[in-house]
Amino acid sequence: MSQNENFDLTLFLKNLTERPGVYQMLNAEGEIIYVGKAKNLKRRVSSYFNKNHQEIKTRALVEQVASIEVTLTDTESEALILENTLIKRYKPRYNILFRDDKSYPYIFVSTAKQFPSLSYHRGAKRRVGRYFGPFPNASAVHQTLDSLQKIFPVRQCNESVFNHRSRPCLQYQIKRCTGPCVDGLVTKEAYDEDVQHTIAFLEGKSFELIDEFADKMQQASEELEFEKAASYRDKISSLRAIQSQHLINQPGSQDSDVIALERQTGQTCVSLMMYRGGNLWGSQNHFPKMDADSTEEEILSAFISQHYLDLPLPKVILLEHKMEEQANLADLLSQQDMGKVEIKQPTNKVTKGLMSLAKTNAASGLKQHITQKASQMDRVKALQEVLLLAHLPNHIECFDISHTQGNQTVASCVVFSEGVPNTNAYRKFNIEGIQPGDDYAAMRQVISRRYSRLKKENKPLPDLVLVDGGKGQLNQAIEVFKELDLESVPLVSVAKGEGRKAGLEILYTPENFEGIDLEADDIALHLINHVRDEAHRFAITSHRARRQKAQTHSRIEDIPGVGAKTRQKLLLHFGGITDVKNAAVSELQKVPGISGNMAQTIYDFFHGDV
Repeated sequence: MSQNENFDLTLFLKNLTERPGVYQMLNAEGEIIYVGKAKNLKRRVSSYFNKNHQEIKTRALVEQVASIEVTLTDTESEALILENTLIKRYKPRYNILFRDDKSYPYIFVSTAKQFPSLSYHRGAKRRVGRYFGPFPNASAVHQTLDSLQKIFPVRQCNESVFNHRSRPCLQYQIKRCTGPCVDGLVTKEAYDEDVQHTIAFLEGKSFELIDEFADKMQQASEELEFEKAASYRDKISSLRAIQSQHLINQPGSQDSDVIALERQTGQTCVSLMMYRGGNLWGSQNHFPKMDADSTEEEILSAFISQHYLDLPLPKVILLEHKMEEQANLADLLSQQDMGKVEIKQPTNKVTKGLMSLAKTNAASGLKQHITQKASQMDRVKALQEVLLLAHLPNHIECFDISHTQGNQTVASCVVFSEGVPNTNAYRKFNIEGIQPGDDYAAMRQVISRRYSRLKKENKPLPDLVLVDGGKGQLNQAIEVFKELDLESVPLVSVAKGEGRKAGLEILYTPENFEGIDLEADDIALHLINHVRDEAHRFAITSHRARRQKAQTHSRIEDIPGVGAKTRQKLLLHFGGITDVKNAAVSELQKVPGISGNMAQTIYDFFHGDV
């Protein structure tokens, strides 16, 4: 076991506290290779070094530990939160990692408005109203909103559209909105009733709604209001159709998540199915990054602790088999959610049916993942053969330039790992100090900045570098790589073919300036086009963002010593930046909070020093 010269393991373990906390194991290079939590730090950390481990992963981990750092916490629940924060920040190689993608979406009901609306929501919950979710993906939200609109015609337009309507829109014509934007089309009471029914449905009270609609249908029929009765009949039919699509369709069903795991050929899929109020709101498959000898319990424990750290919890989490830490995890989650969370196994026909469906989803998701990954690797291998590379190009980086008539030039760098985009590694570069419109100079600058930094920080270099363009762009890359002594890194430029049509691209390399002309159906060319198109998309998106920022930037923001509040006072007092610019020092001093010195600074900024 490699050790830090200043780290005495025996002494460290002897003096280690028995309090709860988090431990970080570091290798000889100071890199964090494992993060764990413990109720008793001394007992947990010592267990790594006091016995011979059968697991390959644990043995390999212990052999690399050069030092250990600990952070004490008051409770094990706090340790769980800190552990997951550190795992997501440092991504240690011996931890089981689940991708931390975008936040989950919700349905938002703006109950604070006179006529509330339904809308898709993602991000911080700053608006006043009711939030329902989380949903596993955007598609599940939009499907639910679509179903709701057919049953309860509550508006789904945004506030700016709603506030400026003088006549009802198409949604009113097709009976998917009652038109609260126009006076006289619907009463406040009738609209509020639809809103309450919508909320009841989202709370899982569809059985209660069916009973209510059945009573109202009967009453309308007795009063010979057959059109009204038919409307309630249609609502009941739609609600029953939704119920029939779900395995849980019992009154009062608890919010629950069902988690199943499938393993095959060294790959693992964790399938999550989310039920809210008896309705299936969707599913999601996760493919963790881990060692092949990780146990099923380790994987599920890592998923539960990482997945639920920042999310509202269901009342029940259903697992196929009991875990050793099951009760402990349930207690920690309950403390986080300030309510009881149960982790349990299926015991009856309904819950066993839910687990069976989740396992089917996991098996299907894993099969698709393995097939897709094999297909992607076929493209990587084909590219290796076409370019005569010594190694598989598992790590590809591609550069593109975007600008508008030479202004706000931005260069993009996209990264593909094993044939798929690695968006966390994407980088954008604002290009300065070149002649406007000089794409060659822009390409030279971005490649120089990128690889001089990687070389300085001793970070891994790509297996292949692509540049969008012809021989000119390639020459810039060749010169930079010579200057940086990185000529061993393979280079290729992608020149657009005749008529700029896809499939007619020509590839140039330092060894082949005649060009490589591949067939349009060559899978190696498909991968190159995918990488090049992604670099082009990212460059354009980044350029537009920079251009938009430049267009909305005001010169007044550049005045030294003038903050946001002072700028606001100036603009309110003078009515606009033109009048601020034309104001004399004496006039500037009349603005509350503007001293003589500051007034002179503002005047000098627009007119220059004397």
